[in-house]
Amino acid sequence: MGTHIIKMPDIGEGIAEVELAAWHVGVGETVKEDQPLADVMTDKATVEIPSPVSGTVLALGGQVGDVMAVGSELIRLEVEGAGNQKPGAAPAAPAVPAAAQAEPAPRAAPEPVPAAAPAPVAPAASKPAPPKPAPVIARQPGERPLASPAVRKRAWDLGIELRFVHGTGPAGRIGHEDLDAYLQGRGGTLGARAGLVERNDEQAVPVVGLRRKIAQKMQEAKRRIPHFSYVEEIDVTELEELRVQLNRKWGESRGRLTVLPLLARAMVLALRDFPQINARFDDELGVVTRHGAVHLGIAAQSPAGLMVPVVRHAEARDPWSIAAEIARLGEAVRGGKAERDELLGSTITISSLGPLGGIVSTPVINHPEVAIVGVNRIVERPMIRHGAVVPRKLMNLSSSFDHRVVDGMDAAEFIQAVRALLEQPAMLFVEAP
Repeated sequence: MGTHIIKMPDIGEGIAEVELAAWHVGVGETVKEDQPLADVMTDKATVEIPSPVSGTVLALGGQVGDVMAVGSELIRLEVEGAGNQKPGAAPAAPAVPAAAQAEPAPRAAPEPVPAAAPAPVAPAASKPAPPKPAPVIARQPGERPLASPAVRKRAWDLGIELRFVHGTGPAGRIGHEDLDAYLQGRGGTLGARAGLVERNDEQAVPVVGLRRKIAQKMQEAKRRIPHFSYVEEIDVTELEELRVQLNRKWGESRGRLTVLPLLARAMVLALRDFPQINARFDDELGVVTRHGAVHLGIAAQSPAGLMVPVVRHAEARDPWSIAAEIARLGEAVRGGKAERDELLGSTITISSLGPLGGIVSTPVINHPEVAIVGVNRIVERPMIRHGAVVPRKLMNLSSSFDHRVVDGMDAAEFIQAVRALLEQPAMLFVEAP
């Protein structure tokens, strides 16, 4: 038997270190060739590391959340044959946790200095032990505790639920002394209603993996980008009517449409007149790159956190093609199977929480883009049209822009152009001359 050391592979793109996001094996387990060993997180995506050999796990090279350099020891296996580790070779140094990388080395403690013996302290008077909580009684559902009207009134005034009080009277009848014992056992105070138990438990949740990357990216975006937000109300009554008709006619053959692909189509058409908004800003070089292609980021929730898959060349897609690509990417994200290339290169992003979208939001720009359009939920409200009160379906667009690149007037005109297209949805299917 020999020892085989698997080192952190080169992920590519000049990446020098990665974060260990998850282990799929443990010490003592048997692994087979090509079996996943661990997930590592780069700045862009999660990458699965397979085993090149079969063997038994001897040691893991780090813990979840550790930052590991490319080439460092990832895992040590016992394998048939000689393995790749020479006998007597020293094991690789363990990975350094991200939180400890920037900490300076601790200084040596100074020599202890003899001190005068402290004066004797008189023993403190013993305190009486606190009263034990009165036992909580678990009665059967619908069982009515026995108590007099006076006791019931007092319990109501004190906020005590009698079903939790132990009765010491005949047949378990609850008396005033039982209420006093219940109060004493809880320090003489209760909540608005008895039976509410104070909780003092805590849970420390390490921010690692994708959640750490999201936190870093959001902090970087807010630190570097001077956001300003613009909110506009859109009347989507006609848009919804057209969407229903399109789904009725072509839903089975071409796929069903939601509002999102129609909004994407409206943005693509509006961006033709506002190229400064379909852009990426390299603030270190001081260069704004305006893109002819619309690579549309779609903020999507995954079990691990927020991700932004990209609908590439949305300008060359009709609403059905956009809808199909959004569905495919969403499924890949939720299943943890999105490829790295599917998460890179967006030029503008849509953020939507669907029916949970609220009335107004202030979305954070997906750095290094310069704009993000947030979709709020559709609500039906009365409006005055031609002197009559009529029900209309309304939706807010809450958008954020990089004020270094996009002026307020340009942002407002862009959103108004999107609004005009959504409120006259037939224009979504008319090509510009």
